[in-house]
Amino acid sequence: MAALTPAAGLGRGGLAGVAGAAAGALAQFLLVAVVTRAFSAEHAGAFFGATALALMVAGVAKLDAGNGLVYAIARAQPSGYQGTSGYVRAALAPCALVAVAAAWALHPWLGPLAPAVPVIALGDVLLAATRGFGALRPTVVLDGLLVPAFQLGLVCVAASVGTPAWLAPAWALPYLPLLVLAAADLRRRVPPGPCLPGAWGALWRYTAPRSAAGAVQAVFQRLDIVVVGALGGPAQAAAYTAATRFKVVGQLANQGLAQALQARLVRALAAGELALARELYQTATLWLVLLTWPVWLGYAALAPWLLRLFGPAYGGATPIALVLSATMMLATACGMVDVVLTAAGHTTASLLNLLAAVTCTLALDLVLIPGHGALGAALGWSAGVVVKNLLPLWQLHRRYGLRPFGRHTLTALARPTTA
Repeated sequence: MAALTPAAGLGRGGLAGVAGAAAGALAQFLLVAVVTRAFSAEHAGAFFGATALALMVAGVAKLDAGNGLVYAIARAQPSGYQGTSGYVRAALAPCALVAVAAAWALHPWLGPLAPAVPVIALGDVLLAATRGFGALRPTVVLDGLLVPAFQLGLVCVAASVGTPAWLAPAWALPYLPLLVLAAADLRRRVPPGPCLPGAWGALWRYTAPRSAAGAVQAVFQRLDIVVVGALGGPAQAAAYTAATRFKVVGQLANQGLAQALQARLVRALAAGELALARELYQTATLWLVLLTWPVWLGYAALAPWLLRLFGPAYGGATPIALVLSATMMLATACGMVDVVLTAAGHTTASLLNLLAAVTCTLALDLVLIPGHGALGAALGWSAGVVVKNLLPLWQLHRRYGLRPFGRHTLTALARPTTA
């Protein structure tokens, strides 16, 4: 029976995820441009630092329950998704408790964004639950389009008024309709019926070990902005945020490809089909390079002019853009190494790799930021990204002989596979 090529396996879902993330990335870029041009570097940096901290705390408070729900709900498909309401409740209660406690404890640093932390965390978990039913549209529409567009619109209003105090509420408010609409969509999908006995235990036996990795990943994604704001001041945080806004390009491309290929990688590695896993991995790496390297090369070449879109004072952040471009080119050349590693079942190794990356980033930030400001933060982040990619790359090669490039690279887009 003929099967789709790995490239075709990216599918509509993967492309839709990339398209939604791309729209969100554009809205984020415009939002940063509006804030940096309308407000002083000190006000812009304080705002970026607070939003990064809010997203980091919410990411930790999610406890990776969203991925747990995807796993549990998808496995309930043969029974017509009976009993899934129990899984949803089992996921939401601990997340809500942790998110509220974290928001209360960190209120002095979060300020007006503290109430948004539980809303962000629970909304993300509910959206993940809809993906457990095989529905990607709610995530694309709500998280990829609605929230970024509303944030941009409301921040533009705050900028036109010229009141910095309005920035945080304008940024946080769109997460409330996301929470309400995601809950309504999920309620429509969950069938009526009693909860399965042992739903709490079943969900958290799978999810608990992943919660630590999810928390570390959430910290790694936002730690740099928070640390540069604390050590270098809000003006340095504003420059760093503006120059590194293009990071989301690599993240969205990786996210879309991972959504399309992760399940196939799990099946291939579980069945010991290393040849297929190698082909999938090399195909995904080729797509990552094709999608992102032109962006990084263009950004490196045009950075002195692009950064002035944020305001005349931001043109000096060109070295940060060069560090970002070189680092992301290296990272994408490694491919989806962490996705492949976890698909092979090595979640503990993945967690240890993340811890090593965060430790490296934080150590270099503490050394470099006081003397070099935003550039020091970029170098610390770059070192963490290198560790985060090269460690699993070495582990995959040692355990399975997998490499991001090989004989499948040149034929990945043309040659069909058979199954």
